[in-house]
Amino acid sequence: MRRQRKTGNDGGDEVRAAKGAWQLQDAKARFSELFRRARSEGPQRITRQGKEAVVMIADEQYERLLGKAHQPKSLVQFFRESPLGGMELDLERGEDEGREVAL
Repeated sequence: MRRQRKTGNDGGDEVRAAKGAWQLQDAKARFSELFRRARSEGPQRITRQGKEAVVMIADEQYERLLGKAHQPKSLVQFFRESPLGGMELDLERGEDEGREVAL
């Protein structure tokens, strides 16, 4: 994980996570800030020992992701929700005369 050193107003150094990246121990200690940043700045990646990442995102982003993965419960529901749902279809078929088969 990348970390940046920032010199504070009192001349002391403060270590903070690079934008959108947090180590697990920092995320736990500063959860309110992590939460606020996920809402205001976008997804926040949290790692443990530089691996095993999870991402905190705002509820609105999560709902959008779920909407994209929405699967209809049945084929009928799929066709009803289709953008082509009201389209007129010509289902008339020409008369089938079959084919000749040599026996």
